[in-house]
Amino acid sequence: MHFDLIDLRLYLHILDTGNITAGAARSHLSLAAASARIRAMEASLGIEFLERGRRGVTPTAAGKALARHARLLLQQADHLQQDLAEYAKGVKGQVRLLCNTTALSEYLPELLADFLREHPNLDIDLQELPSLRITHALRQGTADLGIISDSVDTHGLQTLAFRDDPLVLIMPLEHPLAASTVSFIDSLQHDYVGLSANSALAVYLEEQALHAGFRLQTRIRADGFDGVIRMVSRGAGLGIVPLAALERWPSAQGFKAQPLQEDWACRKLLLCARSFEQLPGYAKALFDALALPLRKNP
Repeated sequence: MHFDLIDLRLYLHILDTGNITAGAARSHLSLAAASARIRAMEASLGIEFLERGRRGVTPTAAGKALARHARLLLQQADHLQQDLAEYAKGVKGQVRLLCNTTALSEYLPELLADFLREHPNLDIDLQELPSLRITHALRQGTADLGIISDSVDTHGLQTLAFRDDPLVLIMPLEHPLAASTVSFIDSLQHDYVGLSANSALAVYLEEQALHAGFRLQTRIRADGFDGVIRMVSRGAGLGIVPLAALERWPSAQGFKAQPLQEDWACRKLLLCARSFEQLPGYAKALFDALALPLRKNP
């Protein structure tokens, strides 16, 4: 058996995209070169790893086993590169951090800026995703650290409390619901100002509405929490934002804010990884920086 890291990355790219052509493009290989590599991998063991079909490829049982081991091997290779980079002057390392909407916009900008200033040889691959997708990525070894809502299953991951993240319903002062306390379900009869459809929080709120048997009636989507608050204050509709976003807002004039009482809205953010102790050097440094305020204020 003679597989190299290029073979393994190519194979995972093919599985992730569902076809050899797209996997080859993601690996910066020609289709012919990618196909030859896959055939050579299969021939070396006399086992087929992929079932070819008109709509793409799917892994065989052996292919699924290969994928599990390939992810672990590539993660270890990335960790090795990061650890050794610390000893190579001028060599850049990179940490992949996944987070939800609130963490990205409200808590991380200053923390990450300070960290990058103190670590000039480090880059951060920062991406916003729904919490469920973050946990999947961490389990598969495709990310180093994540910041998620405590509403998702964290089995197999280590977690540390990061911030409280309660959600607040905001409404124009003249809105029919402004005179009383209302539930999330009550509010679904009215129009909303939402975040972009790809926002992790927008996806989360849509899911909660569907669980209640409704759809969120979104009139317009704003770019960020500030945009939502400004539109709500001018009467465009209801909005849901984290309390942290309201605390940055200079004035509450123009809208009423009401904390949501549903359990799913009384969220906490968790810092998580497969294992904090086994993080590679650069990722461990970022973890320490994010966890330091928590240790000072338990």
